Amino acid sequence: MPDAVVVGSGPNGLSAAIELARAGLRVRVHEAEPTIGGGTRSAALTLPGFVHDVCSAIHPMAAASPFFAGLRLAEYGLEWIHPDVALAHPLPDGSAVALVRSVEDTANGLGADARAYRRVFAPLAERFPELLGDALGPIVRMPRHPLLLARFGVRAALPAGRLPFRGERARALVAGIAAHSFLPLEAPFTASFALILGAAAHAVGWPIARGGSQRIADALLATLRALGGEIAVGNRVDSLEQVRPARAILFDTSPATLLRIAEGRLPSRYRAALGRYRRGPGVYKVDYALSGPVPWRAAECRRAGTVHLGGTFAEIAASEAEVTRGGHPERPFVLVAQQSLFDRSRAPAGKHTLWTYCHVPNGSAVDMTARIDAQIERFAPGFRDLVLARAATGPSEVEAHNANCAGGDISGGAHDGLQFFARPVLAFDPYATPARELYLCSSSTPPGGGVHGMCGLHAARSALRRSFGIR
Repeated sequence: MPDAVVVGSGPNGLSAAIELARAGLRVRVHEAEPTIGGGTRSAALTLPGFVHDVCSAIHPMAAASPFFAGLRLAEYGLEWIHPDVALAHPLPDGSAVALVRSVEDTANGLGADARAYRRVFAPLAERFPELLGDALGPIVRMPRHPLLLARFGVRAALPAGRLPFRGERARALVAGIAAHSFLPLEAPFTASFALILGAAAHAVGWPIARGGSQRIADALLATLRALGGEIAVGNRVDSLEQVRPARAILFDTSPATLLRIAEGRLPSRYRAALGRYRRGPGVYKVDYALSGPVPWRAAECRRAGTVHLGGTFAEIAASEAEVTRGGHPERPFVLVAQQSLFDRSRAPAGKHTLWTYCHVPNGSAVDMTARIDAQIERFAPGFRDLVLARAATGPSEVEAHNANCAGGDISGGAHDGLQFFARPVLAFDPYATPARELYLCSSSTPPGGGVHGMCGLHAARSALRRSFGIR
């Protein structure tokens, strides 16, 4: 029998299992779906020969993760591809802003904001490993670089629009990156997303995994197996009796799933707190099989792994605010990844894939396909003529494929208000539940969403301390 069980094989679940196995424990992972990976899966969603990323596609946090860096995942087949341009942001005038590895080259494309951009991002990029190590740590702890974290925090707490940029090019670039928060851009802490992801682009890039995001999960699983860990796929856990008598059970799931499975072991106050945990907005995703590359008007977009479609800061802010109010913008902010430009394994010769999604209210049933098509066509006239097939995935389909993504929420819960820090509850050890053997290790715990494995790492260390007396 295993010493510890992990429910769910997303990046956090596999990371938790690896850390437990490295401590010498017998570990088993249970995955409800027939394939592993959670948010890091790939599949043929449109036509034969076209490989699409089911959820996550671009991986700055995985490339920068302090935990992944120590696992030698390249030995198990994970190879990062770095596009020439990490991010392109086209503007209504036909030009585009390019975010590249060099802070200087990026700043030079921002006109009067060049000096301010260097001042904001150069120090973060230069000390990014130290900054990220503290930013991705548990909420309650002594940071290793307190002055650096404090300098970052002064700006990170701001709404994105309060960063010191005045020109439309810099403000549009910041708006698109900050919109990864799924929050209205006037919300506090939206600047933190722009700062961390922007600095990551300069420090480690915004890479894609050769062969598909599935390769991340495959490399993590291979690491676990090399340590003696086991996995059972197609094995849904519906009760604690299925995984007992393990001394620690870690849930890479939503708080709602933990509550459903373990309700009888949790006290009423904690159950009530989990019940108050708020979901974030959902996503409406469209994957395309194309007969050729997207005919972007701006040359920078043709060299970019990621393209943000939304136009000006004001347009993106209005789009995200409408989603927050429960609406569906006519011109949604659309995130685009064009992996096949850089990874020929993704599509047949001469053909291409395109990965897109926009934000929608949680649980939305509105079809956004035509609006996503229109936003791409706006910046790439003639795009529709290249479409061979589409695969549209609304919030209900997202949840059906991954129960953690309730209502299409791919971020593990809203990142607003106190929930930005208190995930899933306000506690000294948010990974441990009142039941001594039960833990939560998903993105519903600090530091939150993203493919970095740090939620799993911290939860595993909590379990090692409390359940096994290992420090």
